[in-house]
Amino acid sequence: MTKEIDARGLSCPSPVLLARDAVENEGLDSVLIIVDNDAAKHNVRRFLESQDFNVSVNQTRGNFYITGNLSQTDRPKVLQKENAQKNSEKIMVMVTNDCMGHGDDELGSKLMVNFLTTLNEMGRELWRLVFVNNGVKLTVDNSEVLPILKKLEKKGVYILVCGTCLTHFNLLENRQVGEITNMLDIVTAMQLADKLISI
Repeated sequence: MTKEIDARGLSCPSPVLLARDAVENEGLDSVLIIVDNDAAKHNVRRFLESQDFNVSVNQTRGNFYITGNLSQTDRPKVLQKENAQKNSEKIMVMVTNDCMGHGDDELGSKLMVNFLTTLNEMGRELWRLVFVNNGVKLTVDNSEVLPILKKLEKKGVYILVCGTCLTHFNLLENRQVGEITNMLDIVTAMQLADKLISI
């Protein structure tokens, strides 16, 4: 039997929270979640996939029908990834703006390029790179730092980009790097991180 959750009209992170509660508290092996915006579609899909559900998405009249069926693996992939990194310090960097500091935006943009380039020096300790508010503009096409971010992602840095923020700036379709995320993921990452740097 498939549980149906109607999350239309709900903003981030409510659709994901409803999905998580149903999966964790009811032990479901099949779930259908209905949402009405792209950000919620991406977030719910990614959550279900992280819990080892096989996911399909159908769109009808502006609504997204996300179906998840539990696969036969023993443990969620996300837990496996977290356990693999237990032995090294986890640093989370939250980028809240597209330039660094206040006063001169041109200088701030140059400083941000330098900062993101230098993040590579953290090595394996750089665990999460999270972009929120104006910071999401760094992850879209034509961003000066896009090659830097793609290089970090290729080296294994997990990049999260706020879906609500992308939607606010009408940039959801312009994202070129990272995974669309929600506030639940961001708060959870804060809890798991050994150190948080916010700029």
